[in-house]
Amino acid sequence: QVQLVESGGGLVQAGGSLRLSCEASRSVFTAEAIDWYRQASGKQRELVASITSSGSTIYSYSVKGRFAITRDNVNNTVYLQMNRLKPEDTAVYFCKWHSTRRDYWGQGTQVIVSS
Repeated sequence: QVQLVESGGGLVQAGGSLRLSCEASRSVFTAEAIDWYRQASGKQRELVASITSSGSTIYSYSVKGRFAITRDNVNNTVYLQMNRLKPEDTAVYFCKWHSTRRDYWGQGTQVIVSS
């Protein structure tokens, strides 16, 4: 069993920055990948960024160059640094722990970007 707790969301003006945290109850090194997803109101959940156990990263086209996913193995935390935020980044952001056996989700953290 893995528990994930997201934090760091809030209200920010367009052009601003936020850093989201996803703290895991187990070493993040043991996940095959840890992902950040987001779900805007009335829309499907979409993948934003992912970091694998080897440290490889991928980003969705809409956030590439603005967001950065990093991993802190000492504190069992994965971060999502979000810069140059846009109103369309408004959503609930979730982290997901991926393994071959099963996936685990956090409860989400709300990000609101005002224009």
